Amino acid sequence: MKRREILKTGAAGGAVLGFPTILKAQNAYRPEYKMSTVVGTALAWGKCGENFGNFVRERTNGRINIKQYPGSSLVQGQQDREFAAMRQGIIDVLCGAPINWSGTVRECGAFALPFLMPDHKAYDAVVQSDAVQKDFFDIIRKSGAEPLAVGETGYRQLSNSKRAIRKPEDLKGLKVRIVASPMYQEIMAGMGANPTAMSWADAQPAMASGAVDGQENPMELFLGLKVHTLGQKFVTKWNYSNDILLIAIANPIWQSWSPQDQKIVREAAIDATKENIRQVRDYYAKDVEAVRALGVDVTVPTPAEMEQWQIACRRPYARWKAQINPGLIGKFEEVVARSRKA
Repeated sequence: MKRREILKTGAAGGAVLGFPTILKAQNAYRPEYKMSTVVGTALAWGKCGENFGNFVRERTNGRINIKQYPGSSLVQGQQDREFAAMRQGIIDVLCGAPINWSGTVRECGAFALPFLMPDHKAYDAVVQSDAVQKDFFDIIRKSGAEPLAVGETGYRQLSNSKRAIRKPEDLKGLKVRIVASPMYQEIMAGMGANPTAMSWADAQPAMASGAVDGQENPMELFLGLKVHTLGQKFVTKWNYSNDILLIAIANPIWQSWSPQDQKIVREAAIDATKENIRQVRDYYAKDVEAVRALGVDVTVPTPAEMEQWQIACRRPYARWKAQINPGLIGKFEEVVARSRKA
C-alpha cells in the first residue's frame, strides 16, 4: 500500500474511532435540567430564573435546556429543602435566596443579618467584594454547587392587619409569618412578636382567615401577589434585611459540561442577575407610592425611629454572627464600613 493510502486509511480510522467519543460527550447532556425558584415569573426573582434559562438555551443552541419549576414545587413548596434536594440530585439548578438554605449551609444565613447592609450602596459593595466572590463562593463550592452570579431579592418590609408599626414594641403580640429561619424567629420574638414559620403557600390562607396577623417580604412581592387582599392594611418600610439572589449549579452537573458551555452558562447568569437587580431597584423606587395607591397605610421610619429598630436587633445580630461565621461576616462589615466613607 502506498504511503498516501496508508495515511488516508489511518485518518479515516481515527475519525471513526473519535466519532463515538464525540457522540458520548453530546449524549452526556440531559434533555432537561431542573431549576427551582420560590416564586413565578411575575416577580423579578422568578423572572431572573426565566431569563437565565432562556439565555442558556439560546446561547447553547439548545444543548442545555434548563426548565424552571416555580413555587419550590420540586420540594413540595418547602423552600428550605432546596439545597439538600440539589445534593440528592432532585434539583439541578438553584435560583434562590440563600437564607432558605441556611439550615443546610449555615453561611447562607449571613446576608440576612438585620441591618448588615443598610442601603444599596452597602449592598453593592458587599456582593462585589472578594468576601462574596471568593470566600462565600468557595463555601458554596465545598457544599456541593458552583455559584455563578449574584442578584438581589429586595429589602424585606413588614406588613400586618392590625395597626401601624413605628417602633419595636408595636410588634408585641402580633403573629407574624416568617420563612423557616431560626434567626428571623429570634429577631421577631425579641421584639415581642409571635413568629410563625410556614411556607408562602400556607401563609396566604392563614392571613386571609386572620390566623396570622402579618408577614415580612419585599414590597415587590406584596404588590405582585396582591397581599393587601389578604387583610394586610399596614406596611412598615424598615429595610431590615436584603438577601442576595444566587444562581448556582449542582457540582456533578457543572462538571459534566464542557469548559466552553460552562463559560456560556456563567455569562448567562451574570446577564440575568444584572437585569434582576435593575428590576428590583425599579420596584424599590416606586413601592411606597404603589402600595399607598392600594389604600394601604405605609410607615417610613425617621432616622431616629430606624435607630430604635437597629438597637432592638443588636443582640440577635451578635449571636447569629457568632453562630454563622464571624470571620466571613467580619469581612462583610469591613466592606460596609469602607462604603460609608467612599
